[in-house]
Amino acid sequence: MQDDSIFTRSVHAGEDPKAHHGAISTPVFNASIFAFEDAESGAAIHNYEQPGYFYSRLGNPTTEALERAMCELEQGEAALAFASGMAAISAALFSLVKSGDHIVAPESLYITTNSLLNNLQEQFGVAVTYVDAAETHQYAEAIRPNTKILYLETPANPTLKITDIAAVAQIAKERNIKTVLDNTFATPFNQQPLSLGIDAVVHSATKYLGGHSDLTAGAVVGSTEIIERIEFHAARLFGGNIAPQVAWLVLRGIKTLALRMERHNENAFAVANMLASHPKIRTVYYPGLESHPQHTIARKQMRGFGGMIAFDVGSVEAGRALMNNLRLCTLATSLGGVETIIQHSASMTNAKTPRDERLKSGITDGLIRLSVGIERVADIIADLENALEKI
Repeated sequence: MQDDSIFTRSVHAGEDPKAHHGAISTPVFNASIFAFEDAESGAAIHNYEQPGYFYSRLGNPTTEALERAMCELEQGEAALAFASGMAAISAALFSLVKSGDHIVAPESLYITTNSLLNNLQEQFGVAVTYVDAAETHQYAEAIRPNTKILYLETPANPTLKITDIAAVAQIAKERNIKTVLDNTFATPFNQQPLSLGIDAVVHSATKYLGGHSDLTAGAVVGSTEIIERIEFHAARLFGGNIAPQVAWLVLRGIKTLALRMERHNENAFAVANMLASHPKIRTVYYPGLESHPQHTIARKQMRGFGGMIAFDVGSVEAGRALMNNLRLCTLATSLGGVETIIQHSASMTNAKTPRDERLKSGITDGLIRLSVGIERVADIIADLENALEKI
């Protein structure tokens, strides 16, 4: 749990007016290179012996402001900003493992992260074991002598499974294994994984941090040691750096993060309760409902339960019918924007996943992923109820 200072931190995170002639809004530094005063300072900055900038792929004042903001929000020592959430995730993983190593990851997680992990197995010889992340003991049982990362995603995409963060972090620390957790769904407003023992937190800033469906970005936050390892390995070599204009947009989004998340939480709780009592819904997955299998764990480690809901309408046909009869909810494949966004997972993001694998990960034929926006909640509920009448 965290105190209400998150409301103040989100407004002022990353600010340094003294460094920018008093500017309250961090300026956008549209510079690819930076001049040195002399050869000595140029050599020192270039070799990281003194602070400064020389090439925007490796550092930019606007990007640095976003990284400071992420440290403040997640209560981390250091951070790196990236061009996308997947750039952040891949940089973290590639920096912490090599061929012959082993990763333990959830069965239910973001489909592109799953594809990345499978690629690590097939192309780079990094073994991956998938477990039911709601069962902490499965992480412990999957560990091998060559295990280097326990990967977590909680709440999980799209099933909203909850992992006991502190318990998995303790297992990892006892065995000198690094932990990486995707905090995109919860955001720093609802969950602080670093304070629970996690080594590195990753975000798709495209989602709630940006908050307006108008940018693509990512971030990694953690200890100075782990962030420097990522910075001087994959981040430097793969070139997934964020543009300063995009970094500025994320900074602007963060200023309203706490206000937006408060509304996302309230709206999603109301929508989840409506869906739970609707006769055409088989199951609702929302950690704020007492019926959620990991509700007790969610209450222990989350401030609020987020804006994401999953629910099952029973079949692929019913899922498509629901999508086609909505008027307010936006049919799209992303999430975390101010608008309510919905998708039918089986026919969209997971359409190419073999059905048996999809079902094993909890993505049933009728599973719907709903990102509840900040609109008037009665309007969201009315739109869903009207569409449900037609399936």
